Amino acid sequence: MSATTNLPLLGLAAEQKSQQVTDWAARIGWVVGLLLFIALLYWLMRQGWKWRGTLQGDLPELPQRPGHTGEPLLTATGRYHGSTSAGQWLDRIVAHGLGTRSRAELTLTARGLDALRPAAQDFFVPADRLRGARLDTGIAGKVLTEGGLLVVTWEHGGRRLDSGFRLDHSADQVRWVEKINTMCGDNGVAAMQQHKEGA
Repeated sequence: MSATTNLPLLGLAAEQKSQQVTDWAARIGWVVGLLLFIALLYWLMRQGWKWRGTLQGDLPELPQRPGHTGEPLLTATGRYHGSTSAGQWLDRIVAHGLGTRSRAELTLTARGLDALRPAAQDFFVPADRLRGARLDTGIAGKVLTEGGLLVVTWEHGGRRLDSGFRLDHSADQVRWVEKINTMCGDNGVAAMQQHKEGA
């Protein structure tokens, strides 16, 4: 093989040896910049959460669970997905821990609805403050399939609230709607009608 035929091979080998060295300083700079941007977004979300809680400062403390709630009519376990102003599924209520998603153990008695939340603040809704229940698709940024969410409407501090639950046995949610609306009587019918008109 002649020297002239070896020239292209030598040129190719030289090109392979002289590949550009990775600029680690630039890459580290991009990574640090991205992390700072994510931290800024997280901080802004927390500030927004605190600001919303300040705006809802007029909401009084949640009712305390009575010493004896009576015999259970229904019990269930599931997830609590949040509370909003009634009929406004994106207007999240964050005051008094109502904005914290968590596991929940629900008990319905003649005295009201007891929501025991192991990782967050429990709350109790007296029977005379229940305004109805329905099956819905979403609440406070959580969207499920049609009828996948049990939404309980109740009154607190002069405001109507919707609280969303997803029971572990979703087939039981229909029974909860029926029982709560029966307890609410005319209030339950009115709440359902108001929701349909607003939809």
